[in-house]
Amino acid sequence: MSKFAALLAFASLVPFLANAASPLYGQCGGIGWSGDTSCVSGASCQKLNDYYSQCLPGAATSTNAPTTSAPPTSSTPTSGTPTGTGSAPTGTSTPAAGNPFEGYTIYLTPYYAAEVQAAADAITDSTQKAKALSVANIPTFTWFDVIAKAPTLGEYLADADAKAKASGEKYLVQIVVYDLPDRDCAALASNGEFSIANNGLANYKGYIDALAAQIKQYPDVRVVAVIEPDSLANLVTNLNVAKCAGAQDAYKAGVTYAMQQLNALGVYMYLDAGHAGWLGWPANLTPAAQLFAQLYKDAGSPQFVRGLATNVANFNALSASSPDPITQGNSNYDEIHYINALAPALASLGFPAHFIVDQARSGVQNIRQQWGDWCNVKGAGFGTRPTTNTGSSLIDSIAWVKPGGECAETSNTSSPYHNTHCVPEVGTWFQAYFATLVKNASPPL
Repeated sequence: MSKFAALLAFASLVPFLANAASPLYGQCGGIGWSGDTSCVSGASCQKLNDYYSQCLPGAATSTNAPTTSAPPTSSTPTSGTPTGTGSAPTGTSTPAAGNPFEGYTIYLTPYYAAEVQAAADAITDSTQKAKALSVANIPTFTWFDVIAKAPTLGEYLADADAKAKASGEKYLVQIVVYDLPDRDCAALASNGEFSIANNGLANYKGYIDALAAQIKQYPDVRVVAVIEPDSLANLVTNLNVAKCAGAQDAYKAGVTYAMQQLNALGVYMYLDAGHAGWLGWPANLTPAAQLFAQLYKDAGSPQFVRGLATNVANFNALSASSPDPITQGNSNYDEIHYINALAPALASLGFPAHFIVDQARSGVQNIRQQWGDWCNVKGAGFGTRPTTNTGSSLIDSIAWVKPGGECAETSNTSSPYHNTHCVPEVGTWFQAYFATLVKNASPPL
């Protein structure tokens, strides 16, 4: 979030040099590493764990030298051209049958619980305060939107692993993989830290490797990942936008690499599929299914790709009692209609047609002026709590993917995340909006 702004601003000034030294955010050490252990100017090799040291901006924060000893029986993640049979980290080889959420306790992200606690403390009404506090006990996904956050994933996995061993329960950690170069190419913002023109795809592979290095250390904790919100859907509808046309190959290669590397570690994955108002239009269903099926096949049909995620960070109902006027005649006017229409097309092409649906901010309907309003829609409320009791055999889980209260973009024209429809700054806490989400929650908190 905002605490990484200074780090990333500095990182953008560091050139990627074509020499033997590892690039910024590249691997520079770890068990089995045989490459260069030096970094480009402005970066130093910092140990993240025994298997992975990385070139990060500034001076080293660890006194431990990069490990280069012989590898144990498993291998480390490697960055390179993704292929169906390329080198990948080892992990669980066969997915469990059925819904990956069932039988698992979902880990509560500490940083979001702390944000909620602080927000509740600022609410004076005792009834609303109690409702706000209850949100801290509702699991959300954690977004890894910059590479600098990768070590935090290790902290959460370690905590979940400890809790599992202490309680005898099986734990599941939910993450969002969100750092494609030039991501969300048709938006006013969301571009992220990597640029395709500046070594972006290679940097993205380093980002995936950094996440994989953390996941590899905790094989007993199940990880479920939503892969790259917004970007893939642009390849269905927005290739007329020059930036999207230019990003097409990098998006496909990056997502393929992510699927392969995370599949090797047993991470259950749901590729992002927009929402009913985007890919749910009848004319978009077949092209969308073809895109997802082709990516799946290009990655070698990875077994841990479970299906698709819909409505991420959006406001659509799972099942609306009647069409919202903004749906403009689309027969797939809510997420269940969209899913029911898309699933047969996916299945016919060999793609696993299972879904998760974000309902974090979908508690109140008929409040948007147009279907494209998605940022901090006035009058919204928290929606259905996460559950596997979804009412559909196609839907594995209703989830809270977008943490309610965190702003998506900003209306500040000087910000790189500028969007005229959004306030305040991206990633910052929007106290008044959180209070509204609590007050308008449906079902009530």
